[in-house]
Amino acid sequence: MTHRTTRRAVALATCALLALPAASHAQTAQAPVKFGATLSLTGASASVGEDQRRGMLIALEEINARGGVLGQPLQLVIEDTGGRAVSALDAAKKLVSVDKVAAVLGEYSSSLTIPVGQYVVREGLPFVNHGSSSPAVRSIGEGAFSVIGLDDASARFSAQDLRDLGHRKVAFIAPNNAYGQGVAAEFRKNFEKLGGTVASQVLYTAGQSTYRRELQQMERAKPDVYVYSAYGQEAAVINREAFELGLHQGQPWYAIYHTMCTTDSAPEHVAGQRGIDVRSVGPQGQGFKAAYEAKYGHPFKSSYTGYAYDSVRLLAAAVLQAGTTRPDAVKQALRSIANGYEGATGTLTFAADGQRADQPYQKTVYRGRVQPR
Repeated sequence: MTHRTTRRAVALATCALLALPAASHAQTAQAPVKFGATLSLTGASASVGEDQRRGMLIALEEINARGGVLGQPLQLVIEDTGGRAVSALDAAKKLVSVDKVAAVLGEYSSSLTIPVGQYVVREGLPFVNHGSSSPAVRSIGEGAFSVIGLDDASARFSAQDLRDLGHRKVAFIAPNNAYGQGVAAEFRKNFEKLGGTVASQVLYTAGQSTYRRELQQMERAKPDVYVYSAYGQEAAVINREAFELGLHQGQPWYAIYHTMCTTDSAPEHVAGQRGIDVRSVGPQGQGFKAAYEAKYGHPFKSSYTGYAYDSVRLLAAAVLQAGTTRPDAVKQALRSIANGYEGATGTLTFAADGQRADQPYQKTVYRGRVQPR
């Protein structure tokens, strides 16, 4: 397929999604097209999971207001995983075997996304990752796609930013799971390549009531900056205890995926923190941003909302282009449509392995909330 033909296919599928007439009463009686989603609506990442759910529901409302998919209403079956891998896999099995969904979307934590995605593609269905960034996501295999970039890209961006800020000696903390292991390894590789030193690297066990021992270990390394990446409620404990220990008074703190790290933290504990994050919306996402704020009465709580929104819209456009929910046809449509697809988060292109090839990041600072700097 030529680049011109690809652009034309993208345009036709997108126009079809936008131009369908409003659904009639007769259409609502038809059997729906079902997508399944696994989300962490409880547990350490509940704030982000709920924000992702809200983004997906706005996409669902927009699609159904314009006639649904293939003349049928679109239904989104959402399962709460509680942030636990066993629960996530059970949820995926229910979506596939009981709910008979056409495709599955999810998750947030890479340690959940990977087993869920591997199960879904073994069952022959398309899987769309909208929130996980570990390079190990690539191991999910054929039939899996990511609308969000992976940590080999975010690590390069954050390492360069820290060196540009003048930092040379880092103490680093992240969770001891697929995500944390991946971001820690990629960050170390990139920071050391730029002449920096990771003097202390701590991978913490999730769900602890305190992280003082880990923080004191980092302090003993005498870094010129503390770098962290942690899920909302766990990050809140880390930020509070670092504040109580006085670790914010000497050296600055720097967050990788800033909204994830601060969404559940007290503002006084994270004031002035710098970091990086995925860009929440691009030029085509202002309408979605306005719709979210009008519906929920506040801005996004995380930078991941637009990726969840895009995952539903993209998958619906792929079904429209395929003209069927047959898995092989939908997978082929996903490969062709996401080469210049204009989503809320920006222009989306998949690499040969199905991963987003052009993830946009932004440098951030916390001033009452995470803001661009």
